[in-house]
Amino acid sequence: MKRSKRFEKLEERDISKDGLVNEWPEKGIVAMDGPQDPEPSIKIEDGEVVELDGKKKEDFDMVDSFISQHSLNIDKAEEVMAMDSQELAKKIVDVNVSREEILELTLAMTPAKIVEVVSHMNVVEMMMAVQKMRPRKTPSNQCHITNLQDNPVLIAADAAEAALRGFDEQETTVAVGRYAPFNALGLIVGSQAGRGGVITQCAVEEAVELKLGMRGLTSYAETVSVYGTEDVFTDGDDTPWSKAFLASAYASRGLKMRFTSGSGSEAQMGFAEGKSMLYLETRCLYITKGAGVQGIQNGAVSCIGIASSVPSGVRSVLAENLIAMLLDLECASGNDQTFTHSRTRRTARMLMQFLPGTDFIFSGYSGVPNYDNMFAGSTHDVDDYDDYNILQRDLKVDGGLRPVEEEKAIEVRNKAAKAIQAVFEALDLPEITDEEVEAATYAHGSKDVPERDVTQDLKAVEEMMNRGVTGLDVVKALGEQGFNEVAENLLNLLKQRVCGDYLHTSAIFDEDFNCISAVNDTNDYAGPGTGYRISEERWKEIKDVRLARDPENIGE
Repeated sequence: MKRSKRFEKLEERDISKDGLVNEWPEKGIVAMDGPQDPEPSIKIEDGEVVELDGKKKEDFDMVDSFISQHSLNIDKAEEVMAMDSQELAKKIVDVNVSREEILELTLAMTPAKIVEVVSHMNVVEMMMAVQKMRPRKTPSNQCHITNLQDNPVLIAADAAEAALRGFDEQETTVAVGRYAPFNALGLIVGSQAGRGGVITQCAVEEAVELKLGMRGLTSYAETVSVYGTEDVFTDGDDTPWSKAFLASAYASRGLKMRFTSGSGSEAQMGFAEGKSMLYLETRCLYITKGAGVQGIQNGAVSCIGIASSVPSGVRSVLAENLIAMLLDLECASGNDQTFTHSRTRRTARMLMQFLPGTDFIFSGYSGVPNYDNMFAGSTHDVDDYDDYNILQRDLKVDGGLRPVEEEKAIEVRNKAAKAIQAVFEALDLPEITDEEVEAATYAHGSKDVPERDVTQDLKAVEEMMNRGVTGLDVVKALGEQGFNEVAENLLNLLKQRVCGDYLHTSAIFDEDFNCISAVNDTNDYAGPGTGYRISEERWKEIKDVRLARDPENIGE
């Protein structure tokens, strides 16, 4: 047929490249309100749950068993389960009903019940609820720091700039698995060169990740995954109990940690049991709560391409963030992987968390150009800093970042690159040349830095780990090489492992190592004028974007 030129133009738009699919509920390709999702129910006999969401105890799988034994307030469960779900949804949104009152109700709900409650809300109502229900009053942000070459000098420089820009947590991973210790080393040194108090992690195979934490080369963990069906757990030789044990291993050494889940993983693995993505994700959140873990990274995460492809998918992602908060969990709320070619869609998806604020609006803003992002790219990267800062300014929203001056960014990048150069020299690791330091100082990404000798680096990584190098060795190296401020920051970070304050829910540090958590910064939002409010000092910082001009000087 003869084509409409208007439709031809539409087909040239970036959004036409996106993958969108119709629902297929039988295979779990449905965001929420799946036709096979169970009806909420609970039956308790002699203090034991004998029926959970339509399933008898003798039919429980391992997920049902774990939730029934560890995740529910059974003293109040039957009372709350009898309440009307729409009325419960209204209470959650109502600013006159406190967060504490809501938690008494939600912690007694079954997974199917809490999903039914949240399903009554539209996205604006969910955002209202998020504003009230996040554990920590002050919103924050996390970034990814990686590169194609696993170049530790560039990682250090990027980490320092990201710390300067306001990220309270930083996460790295690898292109080559054996590089993990160098990446962790570059990240922890670079971040403390940017500002004291930033905590860092290296997302790799769980045993290696735990070892890096035990050695003091990382300061938190996140990529400990849980799943909503038994088959996905067993596919990875795991159970809810084994994950709980791993969580305890981190806590025993004073390391903050959170689990990771996110809707769509069960469908992607082919084990969704015909249930909706939101229902299965909610089971993950109940496992997290039952394991005694303080928080979760969710929001579809690496499966956002699946969740966002179906109707109501982005709404469902916001719903899973909210359910985490309704269970009193810290929520690092996603926005950490690309899912669309459309600038409009990616910004709209991010606004769901940006506007109300979450514990970590991004669980991975790309602090590097997306071509260097080994987590497969984030919704926003370094090229979006001005856009993001101006959104904060436009809407008077604290998104956790701040504008920085070019000279200051160059200064901290150079400081970090020289610090990691000094550490490598002191620890007898392969040389970092002055040329590498200079390149990393001014680089946009890994295309702008010299390649390193990978074989030599990997041999040195193995030797470093065999020598038993720890965070204290890094502190000593920094001090001996004259980087006393960075050494002191890293030592103070290691001290936090002893006092354990940052094991509390939603914990971060300011630059003076004051711990800010849901304990001493409890979210007390109760309507206009309450909860988190941008201070005059912070507002001045947000307003001072580099593109703003003095009106008196326009035309000169």
